[in-house]
Amino acid sequence: MISFSSAQPIIRRKQEALDYQDRQGLWQFELAVRDRTLLSKFYTRIDQVFVIWGLISATIFFTAQFAPISWISQAIFWSVLTIIGTVSMTALTHFWVKVERLRWVLYAWIILMLAGVVVTDLGIFLGLGTILMYLCHLWLALCAVGYFFTGWGLRSRALTISGIIHLLGILALPYCMGWQFFATGIIMTVSLLVFAETQWDMRSPIDNYALLSEAQQEFNRQQYLIRKAEG
Repeated sequence: MISFSSAQPIIRRKQEALDYQDRQGLWQFELAVRDRTLLSKFYTRIDQVFVIWGLISATIFFTAQFAPISWISQAIFWSVLTIIGTVSMTALTHFWVKVERLRWVLYAWIILMLAGVVVTDLGIFLGLGTILMYLCHLWLALCAVGYFFTGWGLRSRALTISGIIHLLGILALPYCMGWQFFATGIIMTVSLLVFAETQWDMRSPIDNYALLSEAQQEFNRQQYLIRKAEG
């Protein structure tokens, strides 16, 4: 039976006590005037993946909704962006998923995204009306499955709830009339950017003796105690 910890809030402000694997490739941004900090943000590689996919999702679905571009051109455009997103996701997360023993989650997302591209392109290039009518349903369903896999692997209620929201989005699409691409883009983009900007719940960190040195594992244990003390 899968256990989801209720000790952590489902979602909250980011904690700064990051594990070793989260600090690799960390991107920090600070806006200051003289000695006063106006804005301070940081993005782990996982956060960066959420941002990249958020921007890609917004670009694809808002273009489909508002830009007078042919389906063929859009299919090529969607395919290129999705492949870029998949390659970026793989490059940014490969170390993190190995440390967290979650490579299967990364593989699942790769398969889901590439399968989505193949089905979408077949529908557009072969003029398959059934697929064209349900493109938004397809992508919401694929993302829902991805979130369920990720929520399962990380024991995360937040990611599991996101999967449910995507499924509910499918049920809501018939009521969106001519705005289905816009609605799909909003659901996907907002979900991704929320995860990029917040701390979401997940299982406790694990010791990976194969990839992390004893000093790095001890660093992670100390960071975990700091996070636990901060609540």
